[in-house]
Amino acid sequence: MRKKEGMMNKVEMLDFLNSNPVCHLATIDGDQLRVRGMLIYHADENGILFHTGSFKDLYKQMQQNPNAELCFSSADSSKQVRVSGEAGFIEDQNLKEEIVNKRSFLKPWVEEQGYDMLKVFRVTNCTSTIRTMETNFEPKKYVHL
Repeated sequence: MRKKEGMMNKVEMLDFLNSNPVCHLATIDGDQLRVRGMLIYHADENGILFHTGSFKDLYKQMQQNPNAELCFSSADSSKQVRVSGEAGFIEDQNLKEEIVNKRSFLKPWVEEQGYDMLKVFRVTNCTSTIRTMETNFEPKKYVHL
């Protein structure tokens, strides 16, 4: 039996997120929604890793309300994956160094400001759903990541 277009299991969802790391992240600021473009670091069965600066509004919003939703799109815009979960702060110096070594645009900033300014979050308790043009009007199906 052929798999229906627009259906993904957990492994396929995680692969999609890592293959399409640019997303939009929605947070809550008081009683207002805030959305910004983001570049996740990695997604796996432990959650979705992203980073920001301690001086950013995003960091303050995550401290006040850890609920977040991320929206990923395929390069050709044929698929959209939405993931909701709870973001938790991670204090792991080795992980921070790994991120900076892989993301050279962070090096000058960290050299000037130090690693304490780099804040890493992991979104956990993730629930995801995929939408395509073909499945846009069908009931949502959720996959726990």
